[in-house]
Amino acid sequence: MNGQGRVSPGSAAPAEERGCSWLNIWVFLIFVLAVKAAFVALCLWLVVPICHSSDQPSALQQQFSQWECDSAVPQGTDGGWTCCPKGWRRFQGSCYFLSSDTMSWSESAQNCSGMGSQLVVISSKAEQDFLSEQIKQSKEPKPDNFYIGLFAEKVGQWQWVDKTPYNETAAFWRKGEPSHGHEENCVIMYRDTELPNNWSNVRCWNYHRICEAAAVIV
Repeated sequence: MNGQGRVSPGSAAPAEERGCSWLNIWVFLIFVLAVKAAFVALCLWLVVPICHSSDQPSALQQQFSQWECDSAVPQGTDGGWTCCPKGWRRFQGSCYFLSSDTMSWSESAQNCSGMGSQLVVISSKAEQDFLSEQIKQSKEPKPDNFYIGLFAEKVGQWQWVDKTPYNETAAFWRKGEPSHGHEENCVIMYRDTELPNNWSNVRCWNYHRICEAAAVIV
């Protein structure tokens, strides 16, 4: 005879035990749903701000859907990710595009503008050194010369595309440059020259280009 309170083999479990089993299943399902919801929220937090980090997304943000981000937080900002369009190169707070094709200076300026950027404005030796190294490391077939955003409407009257004042003491001209040719009103960076001074003024023919835009902070 079975003792009181014992259940014979094959007999049904008490109702209390069956209830606990269903309770465990519901707890598990709720946990799975919570994990999925958290994952979706994380994806939205990381991806959506790239496209909608402000009420008026920048021109750069409107042009690109694929981005590369890192978690290096620039000093003095509140964001946690610094992002550039895929294929662009980041230095400090800027993104740079080094072209593989060539265009005239005016076409280059227009092309950069169409991507929500501008021909690069070099404001420090650190930036000059970075770009010079990027040019040297380029794998494209002999991309020797790259336009920057410096030009002259009149001989010797140099100006940057964004109206930044031109500072002759902070320029990086090659020895003997700039020359005073009447049609040499555009400026390129030479790949194979002694650094950091690799600027030269040239006629505004077809060369590669460097575009620059502010990195997106999210």
